[in-house]
Amino acid sequence: MPKSVELVFITLSSPILIGIYEDAKLIQTIRSDEKSSEILPILFDEISKKYSIKSLFYANGPGSFMAIKIAYIFLKSISILKNIPLYATDAFYFNENQPIKAIGKLYFVKISSEIKTQKLETVPEIRFTLRDVLDYSEFSTTTTPLYGIGAVG
Repeated sequence: MPKSVELVFITLSSPILIGIYEDAKLIQTIRSDEKSSEILPILFDEISKKYSIKSLFYANGPGSFMAIKIAYIFLKSISILKNIPLYATDAFYFNENQPIKAIGKLYFVKISSEIKTQKLETVPEIRFTLRDVLDYSEFSTTTTPLYGIGAVG
């Protein structure tokens, strides 16, 4: 019988990161520079042939509107079709609460629990990383993308 694992998807920027977790501990990382719309189905198929997938987690924003939308539609569809629970958290969980590019010099920032946009003159390096151990309390069953975050522009 294959190992029962949890999958974490960070598709907000390149490279796409997929973490394979066993009992909340990271056991494998998959990186891809491909477009999420093309590579997510392929990678999911490969992973599901090797493991039994018990839950899905993803960063639901803020970030690239299209990247978030593709990840959400793909993961929500898999969740429904295969009866696998889907959970989400904001992207700040995966980048040590660093600003996330919005548009131009505007960045998304998280202050306390509120996400808003802020103009930054110096451009921070934005790097998303998979956690070694998942903190389930940071995730929610409210999985819709964070589209409605403040005005951008």
